[in-house]
Amino acid sequence: MQTLILLLGIGLFAVAAYGDVRTRRIPNELGLGVGALGLLRMMLAGDASAPLYTLGAAAVVFAVAFLLFRRDLVGGGDVKLLTAATLLIGYHDLLGFLLLMSLCGAFISLAILTADKLGPMLRHSPRPAMLAVPENSRGTPRRLSVPYGVAIAAAGIVILVLQSSFPG
Repeated sequence: MQTLILLLGIGLFAVAAYGDVRTRRIPNELGLGVGALGLLRMMLAGDASAPLYTLGAAAVVFAVAFLLFRRDLVGGGDVKLLTAATLLIGYHDLLGFLLLMSLCGAFISLAILTADKLGPMLRHSPRPAMLAVPENSRGTPRRLSVPYGVAIAAAGIVILVLQSSFPG
């Protein structure tokens, strides 16, 4: 049953990452699915203290992520997926997950910044990139966005694979 939970979790993370890249949105259903798998996994684990620590860790992760959301640094879907991922990953591997997620997020951010800066030059744009500030449909300068759900999902998948490789 644990293997099935891990495979479903990996699938949900993959769908969330793909959707975040395509639309910059993470549907609530995906976060709920990951969270439900985490709760099911905790019930099947047999360790009485692990669910308490994991729920506490998820509450802390949610609080910090919500503050980042309020400052408009991450999206609401990211907050929900990150909290759900905490439930699925568990408190034992949370620090490794957060470190890996941060590294993935930094890599994705650098890739997006590089593509934004080099893209006009590679396409031989007639106007210099430094003089043209792209605008959104409302006429205000657009802001680069990072599909951070990809970083959350990538780290989640790696941790789940590692957990399945080293049972116990």
